[in-house]
Amino acid sequence: MEIKAPDLGVDSAEVSEIMVQVGDVIAKDDNIILLESDKASVEVPSSAAGKVTKISVTVGDQVSEGVVLIELDSDAGGDSQEASAEETDKAPEKAPANKSEGDKSHASEKSKDASASAATDTNASKPAAKEGTATTHALPDLGVDEAQVAEIMVSVGDMVTADQSVLLIESDKASVEVPAPEAGKIEKILVKAGDMVANGQDFIVIIGSDADASTNSADAKSDEADAPDVNKEDSSGKQASQTTGEPKQAAVKSTSSSNEVVANAGGKLTESQVNAKLTEVYAGPAVRKLARQLGVDITQVSGSALNDRILKEDLFAHVKNSLNTQQAAPASGSGASSSLPKLPDMSNVEIWGESETQDLTRLQKVSIPQLNYNTYLPQVTQFDVSDITETEKLRGELKGGMKAEGVGLTILAFIVKATAYALTQHPRFNSHLSDDNTQVILRKSVNMGIAVATDDGLIVPVIKNAQDKGIKQIAIEIGELAVKARDKKLSTKDLQGASFTISSQGILGGTAFTPLVNWPQVGILGASEATMQPHWNTKSQTFEPRLMLPLSLSYDHRVINGADAAVFTRYVAGLLADPRRILL
Repeated sequence: MEIKAPDLGVDSAEVSEIMVQVGDVIAKDDNIILLESDKASVEVPSSAAGKVTKISVTVGDQVSEGVVLIELDSDAGGDSQEASAEETDKAPEKAPANKSEGDKSHASEKSKDASASAATDTNASKPAAKEGTATTHALPDLGVDEAQVAEIMVSVGDMVTADQSVLLIESDKASVEVPAPEAGKIEKILVKAGDMVANGQDFIVIIGSDADASTNSADAKSDEADAPDVNKEDSSGKQASQTTGEPKQAAVKSTSSSNEVVANAGGKLTESQVNAKLTEVYAGPAVRKLARQLGVDITQVSGSALNDRILKEDLFAHVKNSLNTQQAAPASGSGASSSLPKLPDMSNVEIWGESETQDLTRLQKVSIPQLNYNTYLPQVTQFDVSDITETEKLRGELKGGMKAEGVGLTILAFIVKATAYALTQHPRFNSHLSDDNTQVILRKSVNMGIAVATDDGLIVPVIKNAQDKGIKQIAIEIGELAVKARDKKLSTKDLQGASFTISSQGILGGTAFTPLVNWPQVGILGASEATMQPHWNTKSQTFEPRLMLPLSLSYDHRVINGADAAVFTRYVAGLLADPRRILL
């Protein structure tokens, strides 16, 4: 019998761990494979019971729905159980060879009965709070402040195992399956599909399984017998290491100062240093790759999954906590309030007048924490104008042919190309300030964020490696990303990795605006509506009508000074006036 991958919720996922071996006899719903994607980690259960005869995948493989994971001999599982039952039934029929042996056997049986009775009495004398007790459980850290319940995967009365997926939670960033915190029977589900939930909110009531409590008790006794002179934390760590087959994190980590925590989360480690530390923890390949990308010291991250396995959500929570620690320090030092005061009571109509409450969209809600980062950035805006008369003529000559190919050529494609080239010549604008404010991290590739307005709010998809792409390819990607953004089909990868952002308000009117720097970037370029204006021609000594494009460059003054901003903005304006200069 072939056990195939179910619907994973993504196109493909990576095999992070194989949890069974050839020859193992497994039951239905036993976890067999651990899969990881950019969105979540999922343990795949077996859809049948039997003996594992073949494992069809290896760690690191990319699998999708319908791919064969393992093969089972379903008869082997049944035969084994039947044989065991037959041996149990036949055992009492064997007679002792003589009376003496019979007496010994009888005495032995009495001794066993007495031992069983004593064990029963001992268990009965223990508190029964963990056995058959209904416990209310709260949601873990979801990685965002709020998310929506997309699907409830179990029903009241269902029996679940620990870490079995029970809820599917969706935010604008990712979809995450919430596992059952313990094994047992579902007594009550406290949320419903469509609800907005937050970290720590109660979501399910489970009556704990007696079998699990008995197993835990037996495991504890076994540990005490094997290692009587070892303290409880060491014994627990040893047991977890044996269970998972992976190196175990230290149970108690030495505490460090807030500055050290921030430095660990900020990206100061080299890739070789991170790789060396990764061997000390229990995490899958996708999590390890993400740790390298974020520069996180993964030995400082606490795992939330079974046996302290580290998930991607744990990495995000670690970075988030570190950033909060960093931002709280200057706020408390200056005596400034970290947040605005509460609104006054506006129920008095005579004072405040009539009012109406409208809910923010999910996108607007999750954007608020990111926008709050601007409070901590000293931002300045540099204004300039570019004469794009000749560029617009070139666009007019090209757009007919491109339209026939299904490509919409807008002035934004020229702005992206010119800005990407300018960033390669002025790399400080394509950088990030280190957490300890002592270094500038220069990006070698230009990943250009493009602000797109949707019905739910502003969203910023990313054009990767814009410096290597021509205007036609950039125009194609702008069109594709805009459609995906408005249809709500952008993936997480489409929204990550931007090093600089462009916000164009060309069709909305206005003469200029002050865009907000999207932390951790250090600059953003705004483009307003191009208009015909009189421009003085020094050669002919006359005014000429020229198409002028207003530019607004906002920048982080900690990294960029005013003179450099003026030079950069003028440089971009010159490239837009004559795109042929990019070819030089």
